[in-house]
Amino acid sequence: MHHLPSLLTCITTPASRCLPGKVLQLFPCCIRGSGLFSREAQNLPFLQILRGLRCAVISYGPVTEEDTEFSWCGGLEANSFFFKDFPDGGPPNLVTAEEPACVPGFQSDHLTFSVTRNYLTRGTVLGKVGFTDCTDRTRFLFDTSDKRFVVKTDGVLMVKRPVFLHEGHHDFFIHSWDSQGRKLTIPVSVSMNAADAQVPVLQFPEPGEGLRRRKREWVIPPLSFPENRRGTYPLKVFRRPCQESRQVRYYSITGPGADLPPIGRFTMDRHTGCLYVTQPLDREETAHYTFEVHTVSDGVGQAEDPMEIIVNVIDQNDNKPYFTGEYNANVAEATAIGTEVVRVEAKDDDEPDNLNSDLRYHILNQDPPLPTDNMFEINPVTGSIRVTGRGLDREKYPQYTLTVQAADMAGEGLTGQTKVILTVTDSNDNAPVFTQSLYTAIVDENKKDVEVVRMIVTDEDEPQTPAWNAKFKIVSGDPDGLFTVKTGTNKQEGILSTAKELDFERASKLTLLVSVENEIPFAGVSVVNVKDVNEAPIFDPKEKLVVKPEDLAVDEVVVQYTASDPDTARKQTVSYKILTDPAGWLNVDKDTGLIKVRRLMDREATFVTNNRYTATIGAYDNDAVPATGTGTLIIQLEDVNDNAPVVELRDIQVCNKDPAPQLLSVTDKDGPEFGPPYSVSLQGMSKTSWTARMNDSRTGIILNLATELPSGEYSVILRVGDKHGLEQDSIITAKVCDCRGAEPTCLGRTVGGSNLPLILGILGAILLLALLLLVLLFAKQRKKEEPLLLDDGVRDNVYYDEEGGGEDDQPED
Repeated sequence: MHHLPSLLTCITTPASRCLPGKVLQLFPCCIRGSGLFSREAQNLPFLQILRGLRCAVISYGPVTEEDTEFSWCGGLEANSFFFKDFPDGGPPNLVTAEEPACVPGFQSDHLTFSVTRNYLTRGTVLGKVGFTDCTDRTRFLFDTSDKRFVVKTDGVLMVKRPVFLHEGHHDFFIHSWDSQGRKLTIPVSVSMNAADAQVPVLQFPEPGEGLRRRKREWVIPPLSFPENRRGTYPLKVFRRPCQESRQVRYYSITGPGADLPPIGRFTMDRHTGCLYVTQPLDREETAHYTFEVHTVSDGVGQAEDPMEIIVNVIDQNDNKPYFTGEYNANVAEATAIGTEVVRVEAKDDDEPDNLNSDLRYHILNQDPPLPTDNMFEINPVTGSIRVTGRGLDREKYPQYTLTVQAADMAGEGLTGQTKVILTVTDSNDNAPVFTQSLYTAIVDENKKDVEVVRMIVTDEDEPQTPAWNAKFKIVSGDPDGLFTVKTGTNKQEGILSTAKELDFERASKLTLLVSVENEIPFAGVSVVNVKDVNEAPIFDPKEKLVVKPEDLAVDEVVVQYTASDPDTARKQTVSYKILTDPAGWLNVDKDTGLIKVRRLMDREATFVTNNRYTATIGAYDNDAVPATGTGTLIIQLEDVNDNAPVVELRDIQVCNKDPAPQLLSVTDKDGPEFGPPYSVSLQGMSKTSWTARMNDSRTGIILNLATELPSGEYSVILRVGDKHGLEQDSIITAKVCDCRGAEPTCLGRTVGGSNLPLILGILGAILLLALLLLVLLFAKQRKKEEPLLLDDGVRDNVYYDEEGGGEDDQPED
């Protein structure tokens, strides 16, 4: 122990975001909030924390060797400290540097979150997004380009709806706004990388007894480690579990990156078997490393079979796009709109077929911006530059310089630039013109090869080019071929001469018509007046493909699919409607073309073919006779785990003695990511008499009658789940027969009460038949009694007791 006052200097990386203070020298110590270190540091007697300062620590008093290491607050990795004696005169004066101006924005240029599995459930917290607007606010509004993720106002990034990381990673963007309303964006990557959250635990098989060796029954799956990983090296790549063993084992690795060039990038602890990386990795230098792990048991004297380990380096967006040089090309004045002039190509050293190397092109500037500033356009994907404006004129604008930018991450990431120099070449857009319209000359008769006259022309095209050189010919007035015309050496005059001797008596005056043209055809302008008719709006593209999860919520946006009206002069309004939507899943906003979910979509529905659902959208104008254009929307539905597995066979027959196992197939409407291996368990009373387990492929259930049951029908409840735990009960109707072996024969008595419905049916039929016989007997008896009432003989024997005096009872007058 010594008591000299010492200067405590911390070692941290990186220091780019640390605010510096100065004690004899600048050093990057980040002290949060109140300026306190961790609990361990606060208890050290020799430390004095200077509150209010962002970057200074001075120690006074005794310092022991135990005091030389402790951890920062905030969960950062351990930092080493060293001490220097103050110069004579005691501690120096503390000088603090000016705090730099605050810049609103995110606290990094790119966010990477690591997860340990590729299926993220709802509510999973990925991490926290750091953002400041240089005010006292601590909560902000955030938005994401992928609505399956949400950022709370405190910056916590969570999974809003289940996400499956195809190929182990997913990229999107987070947006926020500063106090001035400016939108700020940061790219985000979510990668499945168990090494970031938990160092993998790899099982090394224990050796057999004595000198006998045993083959390993499995291999280690590939490991992943990000390039440019920050931290204090060496860092663990994986570790072994602590296992009790009667033997001491020693570990080592061989291969490129270990004992072969580049030597020493990876090491393995001889005693623990932990694999370490000793320095930051660069995927562009080496994309993966392959090692062999060697294990030797002390006392055995013989090494076990080596085990292969592959470490894949995860790509980060650490390389800007770049062009190999500038581009030079020619474009003719008369080039038609849509003609490709030149194609540029940038390169990116990041991983191919990855968002980090997905480039988009953009023209930043056109010089000169005349006659319009969009004379050219570039295809953002292919880099093809085409002519889009009219008015290319070599005489006015002989050259254009385009500044072209390439940006990775589909146009949202790092950028690189180049120049494209386009030289406008001459087209024959100016016809030669005679300096005078009439030439008069006198020629003696009987003379041949005499020069008659020189005809001068002018041409505004580029001199000494085929578009400028003139050619002459006699059009009319010389049917006998008395004259010839040729072009002078300066290419701008026509020399008319006699080809034959002239005869004054035959013709004293001759009138010739001479024409002039260039060596290449004249590219003149023809004006054609076109009558305007109402054209239908045009969708771009005609067929639009979008990728969406099948569980996209109702009223969530699918895509905005818009059309443009080619009738620009009419200034019409374009409206939208659904033309065909077989399942009725979609709604479209009439005015904006924004398509939303009307009803939940289902990848397994009959309307979906090869995971694609097709709808047609109509765009119509407001003309008196509206014209309608059609666009095709194709939705590629991503599978989610929304269907539990089911048992296909629901009715079986088994013998109650020595029954054969029943194989039941299991199916799942979801894709393979949410399918097998399946699991099964018996439910309810089925557990007492039956057993169920999965077959070796874990795609079928082996059901077996465990105890002898009376013959009859029984319900067996099987709960079947997929590999992500989504379960559903399936009821199997098992008919147990009083027989033995694998071939059930259902004869003999059944379980009491099991034929009760049949007995009741027979009794009901008997009762109905008896009732029908009674009705028939009653009807027959009535039929026999009715004639007795009508018989005349019987009627005479009926006694009538009439009151009120009939006709016979009236007294005679």
